[in-house]
Amino acid sequence: MTRITIDVNDEWLEAARDILGTETKVATVNEALRSFAVRKQAKEIVAALDSADMDYSGSVEAWRFGGGRDLARVIEDAQQPRSA
Repeated sequence: MTRITIDVNDEWLEAARDILGTETKVATVNEALRSFAVRKQAKEIVAALDSADMDYSGSVEAWRFGGGRDLARVIEDAQQPRSA
């Protein structure tokens, strides 16, 4: 871990502490930096997925096992007592 000295706007630090739920200045700065990095990575992942050509043809059948499950009676089936 690197130790640095920085000047930080007190109002922004307190606002970040409230939003992030952190208890110390160090924890607040670390969590803010981590959150920023994660958001940046997430944007890059979404951009990569967004640029990929996706073929969804046949996806309904691909996700079904044995032709799918009939959910028309799911509530009634769940309310039936189970026999041992």
